[in-house]
Amino acid sequence: MNEPMLKKMDAAPINSAEFFTRSQARLNFDVPPGLIDPNIVPRTGDEGNDRMLEIIAREQPVRPAAVLIPVVDHREPTVLLTQRSPHLSSHAGQISFPGGKIDAVDASPLDAALREAEEEVGLKREFIEPIGYLDLYGTAFGFRILPTVARVKPGFELTINQGEVVDAFEVPLAFLMNPENHQIHSKEFRGMERSYYAMPFAERYIWGATAGILRVLYERIYLA
Repeated sequence: MNEPMLKKMDAAPINSAEFFTRSQARLNFDVPPGLIDPNIVPRTGDEGNDRMLEIIAREQPVRPAAVLIPVVDHREPTVLLTQRSPHLSSHAGQISFPGGKIDAVDASPLDAALREAEEEVGLKREFIEPIGYLDLYGTAFGFRILPTVARVKPGFELTINQGEVVDAFEVPLAFLMNPENHQIHSKEFRGMERSYYAMPFAERYIWGATAGILRVLYERIYLA
């Protein structure tokens, strides 16, 4: 994020066509060097978060990861999200995007995101039109996440890999891109206060990296 988390931002709503047009104009497939360079720490604009990421970068190896932000091109667009298995070693049970670690077999972060989407939920590549990378996002687990925004053609059928995710569901893009739904919560990290976003939707608690990445999407696409 390019602005402090606690700064209030407002933007006029845009329709689905304008969302995809702006995304294509503002995003590209240039891979940021911070994806693998531990000396380049992703910035969030929140002092506590940035300090935490600096500490993590010194203590843990960088773990490059890629996720797909699948925006389904319905008349009213939605974002396809997953709920991770409760047995995973990191972010267990949380709401997430399809994605995971970038493997040596992956030609690019985009290739990793597409592979993971197919492995986790059976989303076939022929339904996906990649648009570009969003900003690099760092987590407390040492992951450097590079999200790919993509337009997804409706009509796909999902096959859930229960070993990785237990559910997949869609949330209206309009809800996720409405700043009134962007709650700011906080927690302590080694004596420092750090903020994080949460976007509760019905019985789903969208928070942490997923909500943070959605906030970045809002700032990049919805703000002038």
